[in-house]
Amino acid sequence: NDYIGEEYKLTHPKDKRDWRTYEQQFSRRVSTAMKMLDPLIHDAVSTIHIEKSAGHPYSLPLEDRVKLLLIKQLVAKSNRMFSNMLALFSMLSKIEVSYKTVERLYSDPEVMLAVHNLHVLLLEKKGITESDITGDGTGYSLTVKKNYESYAQKLKDMAKVSSNGQQKKHRRKLFAYMFAIMDLNTRMYISYGSSMKSERDAFDRAMTMLSHMDVDIDTARLDRYYSNPVYVDMFGGKVYIIPKRNSTLNGSQKWKDTMREFVQNTMSYLEQYHQRSNSEAGFAADKKMLGWGVSQRRDDRVDSALFCIGLWHNLFNFNR
Repeated sequence: NDYIGEEYKLTHPKDKRDWRTYEQQFSRRVSTAMKMLDPLIHDAVSTIHIEKSAGHPYSLPLEDRVKLLLIKQLVAKSNRMFSNMLALFSMLSKIEVSYKTVERLYSDPEVMLAVHNLHVLLLEKKGITESDITGDGTGYSLTVKKNYESYAQKLKDMAKVSSNGQQKKHRRKLFAYMFAIMDLNTRMYISYGSSMKSERDAFDRAMTMLSHMDVDIDTARLDRYYSNPVYVDMFGGKVYIIPKRNSTLNGSQKWKDTMREFVQNTMSYLEQYHQRSNSEAGFAADKKMLGWGVSQRRDDRVDSALFCIGLWHNLFNFNR
């Protein structure tokens, strides 16, 4: 596998990026996303009917709450700093809220329902009904002291040690995991899931969300971690994965066909598989724009923050 991978890299060098053109295109996408936001939020909220209930009413209408949450996630500031920023613009926006109000947006069920509606609206407006997908996971730091890539490697090393009989140590939660399933044609996320436990749990949540999307999957590309008949059988179309060293032909007929194609048509197979790099590029762009950390602490609010990151990704790539 390693030899085949090196041969593929030699025959498929990476294209050099024109950074000036890239920055111009990126600025245009951001500007377009901002112009789209108001009418999209209005459409997403207009489909929600809320029954009046006992208790203190919200100080802001639902549309404003959704805007606040998304803008807060975009500027990547703390709740207290963001509320102070709003005070500076209160003469224009007429919005004055405390940092606690901003934090509660992450656990507001009405807001998160509207954000989910925004996600569905974007996919519908883009006309994504069939898709060639790639899927990958990443981590967002819950502390400023840890980098995900170095930490992930450390976990792998620790797993090797524990397999040799040494006891695993309890680890404090340092990262929130996110798994995103991307449409290769539009570079938009069809579904995504997050978890405080593991990337596998985030994958399961992304697959649950995918099952509720009206999108047929033609082909899929997954990391070697998912090189298993169980994962291959989850998708209706072709699945491209790199087999592990100890892989066998035990499994479904689809798994056998996948392994056969890998052996018989290796280069064309790898051309399909290595489109998975778009997932890594997508995560890199997300973290460059929105930051590599999450400031929330409650699990449900961390999930909401990561969902907003996925939504901003789609907004920025809608007019790609």
